[in-house]
Amino acid sequence: MKRNYPVLVFLVINCVLFLQIGCQEQVGVAEGPETVPPTPKPAVVQPEKAETAPQIDEGTPKIVFDKVIHDFGKVGPGTKSVGEFKITNTGDGLLEITKVGQCCGVVAKLSKNKYAPGESGVLTAEYRATRLPTVIRRQLVVHSNDKTRPEFTLTLKAEIIPKVACQPKRLRLFLKEENASCPDITLSSLDEQPFSITAFKSTGDCITADIDPAVKATKFVLAAKVDMEKLEKNLKGRIHISLTHPQCDALTILYDVLPKFTINPPLIITFNAEPQKPILRKVWVLNNYSGDFEIESVSSKNDTIKVRSQEKIRNGYQFEIEITPPAAEGAAQFTDVLFINIKGDEKLEIACRGFYSTRTPKTQ
Repeated sequence: MKRNYPVLVFLVINCVLFLQIGCQEQVGVAEGPETVPPTPKPAVVQPEKAETAPQIDEGTPKIVFDKVIHDFGKVGPGTKSVGEFKITNTGDGLLEITKVGQCCGVVAKLSKNKYAPGESGVLTAEYRATRLPTVIRRQLVVHSNDKTRPEFTLTLKAEIIPKVACQPKRLRLFLKEENASCPDITLSSLDEQPFSITAFKSTGDCITADIDPAVKATKFVLAAKVDMEKLEKNLKGRIHISLTHPQCDALTILYDVLPKFTINPPLIITFNAEPQKPILRKVWVLNNYSGDFEIESVSSKNDTIKVRSQEKIRNGYQFEIEITPPAAEGAAQFTDVLFINIKGDEKLEIACRGFYSTRTPKTQ
């Protein structure tokens, strides 16, 4: 049998080629035709940073005053003066005054707190003058929402001068003199304004004067009357006189009395005291009216003060005393009171205060 090898080879080659082509076509089918991309949706652009909603421009307020200093001028003691500052909002936003700082003797009042652009108002300042003649300067601080000047300072000035003169201005009285040597009290109007005296009062009611509130004049001379028994119990005090003068509603006169006895020194102070180590001091008791007197007894409240000697001198006595500081027990100071009893008269007191030494003892 004759074999035809060339034909067989040809058939095999064709089969191989056919198989390769078929594989390529199968791959193409597996991949499928090229797909059409879907229609894209409109892109949403996200901002990198969230933006705040735009602010509505409310404008800028601006506070303006017609003046920054108000001078009350010359005013009488105890009188009330009123001054005004005009406020205007010259900005284009709502002005709001949140607070007006108060100062001594001044009361501030606002006609209103909020001001539209171009609107005006009034700040009223009431000042009550002090009793003593002086020149005063006060400040009011106005707080608002004006960002350029959130704190606006206003100034008040006044010169306090007496509208009614008083002579004498102070009384020096004496226990052993008739009517305590109290002089007449003269009141005079300095601006020729007539006035009345409505009240005359003194400490302990020891000084009085006859007055008639119905009488008006530019000058009064008051004959003061002193109650000597009451005066001995009120050696220092004041007289208050009420008036109807439009610029002076009251006057005050201070008085003091020369006491019958004087202690020198009036207070005993010791420094660098050491416990149980005596300290010597001298004390004098004098009669200011040159009268003779006797010492009945001398004692100490806490028994730290002893009298070492007592000597009679002109118009009084001289004492040498010994102060023995008690144990410190952690305290920085000690106190005591020395009592001196005058026979048939007063009981005098001298306070004593001692401060312990802060030095640390050396170790042996």
